[in-house]
Amino acid sequence: MELAKKKKKSMKEQPFKPEVDTGIEKPVRGMLAVGDVNDKYSTYPSNGLTPRRLARIFRAADGGDVFEQMELFEEMEEKDTHLFSQLQTRKLAVTGLDWEVQPFSDDERDKEIAEFINEQLKGIENLDAIFIDMLDAIGKGVSVMEIEWGLDSNLANIIENIEYVYPKKLIWDFQTDEMKICTKEFPSGMSLPENKFVVHKYKAKSGHTSRAGILRVVSWMYLFKNYDVKDWVAFCEVFGMPLRLGKYNAAASDDDKKALMEAIYSLGTDAAGIIPDSTIIEFIESQKTTSVEIYEKLARYCDEQISKAVLGQTLSSDSGGSYAQGKVHNEVRHDLTVGDAKALAVTVRRDIIRPLVEYNFGYDADVPFFTFDCQEAEDQKETVEIYKTLVCDMGLEIPKNHIYKKFNIPKPEDGEEVLNPRLVTETREPYLPEDEGDEKSLKEEIGQTEQEQIDLMAVEAQKQT
Repeated sequence: MELAKKKKKSMKEQPFKPEVDTGIEKPVRGMLAVGDVNDKYSTYPSNGLTPRRLARIFRAADGGDVFEQMELFEEMEEKDTHLFSQLQTRKLAVTGLDWEVQPFSDDERDKEIAEFINEQLKGIENLDAIFIDMLDAIGKGVSVMEIEWGLDSNLANIIENIEYVYPKKLIWDFQTDEMKICTKEFPSGMSLPENKFVVHKYKAKSGHTSRAGILRVVSWMYLFKNYDVKDWVAFCEVFGMPLRLGKYNAAASDDDKKALMEAIYSLGTDAAGIIPDSTIIEFIESQKTTSVEIYEKLARYCDEQISKAVLGQTLSSDSGGSYAQGKVHNEVRHDLTVGDAKALAVTVRRDIIRPLVEYNFGYDADVPFFTFDCQEAEDQKETVEIYKTLVCDMGLEIPKNHIYKKFNIPKPEDGEEVLNPRLVTETREPYLPEDEGDEKSLKEEIGQTEQEQIDLMAVEAQKQT
């Protein structure tokens, strides 16, 4: 089946009515939570962040208002290069996997549905970017995407785009604990219509969704590292410079004091200045040598704790450690990738594939499966030898479809030209004598031939001497 050409129907967008536009029988066409130009602006809650303020932001999030918490999480990814790198590695480990749509059963109708879904997903050009946005839930605990529904030339309901909804627009009802989205039309929050939003959740720990993200766990390390780096930069600015101490007598005027202070500042940059005769500037050399390493050790410690929280280990992201330790830690990281891929596959099947099936094939149709190939790369030659031993030596029966899937080989279609297996060259069967007389004559013939060869070799040796 060829992918149906997408065609937007020119229809007048109607205002959203929650009591009517439920999304159950037909999709909600208009976009509800995206398109607000003010979404890109931030209040920058990380400016002047203190432990007291961080605790206040978390308490507000616990009450359902996650606005400042989500903005803080965005800033943390923007300002901390190590944290950004770790989260990006975690996300790309999933988006780099191959995915597959599998029919619910071998029934022809289920195969047709799976083929339709496969074509629809492949028709979404930015599907990898959509997966990246969905995996934003790893850090923030939840990621919400809005589906833009359309019609193709055959009047089939298709997904034209899936856009990211800023998590700071989310709010939890303080009475029912229902997650809602704040918009211009519904500033206090609206309930999510059916089949309109993709909601991907990640649980770094048990508890409420607003507290389940990894960024909530590493926020304190980010705060301590932020303090440390600020002091480190200030320390580096005056490192190696002696302390400049100005002295003035009791009769000095305010102008003399101001001139002395300006002279001290100018000595730090210009190494030149003028002061009145009644004032003195002394240079006191610092004798401390251990302060230089303190800042770096604290920053490195915070980075290591962040790596443990995001990737489950440190050796694959930081230098150091033996090869054996790195290999074991990499296996732990693979376990996280498998968990992320399975969770993402569940969300894709529930919030993307299921609505497509219900709108186009009915609510009684079975929903195809969506999976990621999470198997690690292996030695293909060694794998072939294992299968050869199992089949040829042990006689184990293995389905051909399993071999095609294992080695990612496409199954040939009917009438398609294929490579023929290498023909085994037939060898001539050895001569077997029928009776003792034939065996004796054969031995004599062989013996004479050997004797003749020995005689010829002896003659040649005599000629050379």
